Amino acid sequence: MNVSFNKRDPVYIQVVRQFKERIATGTFEPGQEIPSRRELANQLKINPNTAQRAYKEMEEEGLIYTEGNNPSRITKDEHVLAAVRGELLEEAVDSFMTSIRRIQIPFDELVEVMKEKYQEQSGKEGGEIK
Repeated sequence: MNVSFNKRDPVYIQVVRQFKERIATGTFEPGQEIPSRRELANQLKINPNTAQRAYKEMEEEGLIYTEGNNPSRITKDEHVLAAVRGELLEEAVDSFMTSIRRIQIPFDELVEVMKEKYQEQSGKEGGEIK
């Protein structure tokens, strides 16, 4: 797992975000075993307490679960998985809207440009927008 940390946000929050992004994109699958807290700390070169705090946060949010002495795993709860994807989409749209409002693009023009860009991007991957 490779993560580039910024200096703005607490590292544990950035770790949680990385997990959410990997869950939303399917890189981490439901029920998949994840590294131990100590392993994650070593991989990311972060303090083990920071890894522990990230795991605690993810457990509280229902993103991961740990049964007994078994390794932690990604949740299988479809509601949680859908909520993660929805949360990331909302954040991306909010960020986009904040930046686009500054240049005062009319809504119809914005939608048209978005469709074009989406089709360009999807064309590279074989997808299509309707």
